[in-house]
Amino acid sequence: MAADLAARPYTKAPAPLAAVYNWTGFYLGAVGGYAQENASGDPKMKGGFVGGTVGYNWQTSNIVFGLEADGAWADVNASATALGITVASKTDALGTVRGRVGVAFDQVLLYATGGYAWIDNKISVTALGVTVSDSKFHSGWTAGAGVEAFIAPQWSVKGEYLYRSLAGETYFGGAVPTGTLNFHSVQFGVNYHFGGPVVAKY
Repeated sequence: MAADLAARPYTKAPAPLAAVYNWTGFYLGAVGGYAQENASGDPKMKGGFVGGTVGYNWQTSNIVFGLEADGAWADVNASATALGITVASKTDALGTVRGRVGVAFDQVLLYATGGYAWIDNKISVTALGVTVSDSKFHSGWTAGAGVEAFIAPQWSVKGEYLYRSLAGETYFGGAVPTGTLNFHSVQFGVNYHFGGPVVAKY
């Protein structure tokens, strides 16, 4: 009787799931890097910084738009001594608020970025063993580019270059004016993306 049964129809096995990364969502991260003043002579202000990042991405097709803010503690400094007087300039904090737009190649994002930049800078003058100092907040703009890539479902790493241009300020009641402060900076970071930006598709 079994020989009279119809043959079992062939059923094709489903295709395996492929992970497709979607960059939309909120993220937090850590960032660190190195900055050097764009000046023709020495001494140039230079040094490192480390801090945090917060941002949000929107993805449509393979185009990604984002807003990002970062802030960092810094030790970017320079000093010069002449006639027994030492003048030192030190940036001890810096940050940006930027837009980002880029193209996503699955888990890799190439992007351009630009927006607002700030630093907290202090000038100190030392003579005859006495030091006086004054701090000012400088505002300006920044522009650059970077690359970011997922290394796990919710973790990404990034590297970016930023050019920062900060307006001059006057220190010690106008006695010491500064010109525009320009910096080249390279920074690296790691971000945690909330909500799991991975969509599984056939």
